[in-house]
Amino acid sequence: MIKGFKVGHFTNEQLGTGTTVVLCEDGAVGGVDVRGSAPGTRETDLLKGCKAVQKVNAVCLSGGSAFGLESCDGVMQYLYEKQKGHFTGTHYVPIVCGAVVYDLDYRAFGFPAKQDGYIACQNATEEVTTGNIGGGTGATVGKIFGMDSCDKGGVGYYQMNFGDLQVGAVVITNALGDVFDLQNNCKIIAGAKQNGQYVNTSQFILRNAVVNMQPGKNTTIGCVITNAKINREQANKLAELAQNGFALAISPVHTMMDGDTMFVMANGQVDCDFNMLSVAVTEVVRKAIISAVEK
Repeated sequence: MIKGFKVGHFTNEQLGTGTTVVLCEDGAVGGVDVRGSAPGTRETDLLKGCKAVQKVNAVCLSGGSAFGLESCDGVMQYLYEKQKGHFTGTHYVPIVCGAVVYDLDYRAFGFPAKQDGYIACQNATEEVTTGNIGGGTGATVGKIFGMDSCDKGGVGYYQMNFGDLQVGAVVITNALGDVFDLQNNCKIIAGAKQNGQYVNTSQFILRNAVVNMQPGKNTTIGCVITNAKINREQANKLAELAQNGFALAISPVHTMMDGDTMFVMANGQVDCDFNMLSVAVTEVVRKAIISAVEK
């Protein structure tokens, strides 16, 4: 794990949902790229250029669709109690960005609430636990035929080190499309099935031309974390490039039925070559997506 960051989960097994929080309590330069057409997000405009606040304290990645954004309030409370955030002269206002996935059809209707975000912060450690936990509890992939023929998604993590420079990605994979392994002949490793066999969602759509799919029930979200010293414009560029990792692991990707969103948090400890960092970001995101479905 990258020094200065912690990741924590809250899992509600009964409802089949949860929340995952990425903490950098002392603040990190933030960026974001929203590529999908059905996003559920919080504080994304704050990360764009020409905004007053320069640093982010947490990114909250939750289930529960738009309802799940409530969990961000618990992260706010946790950080406020520790007096972390943007100081206004009289109060600390924690800067908490967030995004959600749709998992309301996975088990029972329910969503992570304020107290669940708080507990996720209490559970945060310097080791990242992956699989069907936190915001990835109800995540699924390959849903072109509905929930009865999809595979399980989840929370994934992958990290690369280049001397003192570190870059990693926490990703919740909950896509309409299939997940494939670029380094294994593009083999589908999770996705839609018919008669127990993967059907290749992209090819099915192309063959059938018109496919009846319900919008808004898919989304892959995540956060790249790094100790690189970069500015906000570079952080936003990295978030944009991180979506290349989506395209190298999910097919189809960024559809009208997905709300794909990627954040970046950089705590500015190590100088680096930005072009090399750009290449690394794509790879850690690709590997994190695969990690999410291998558990």
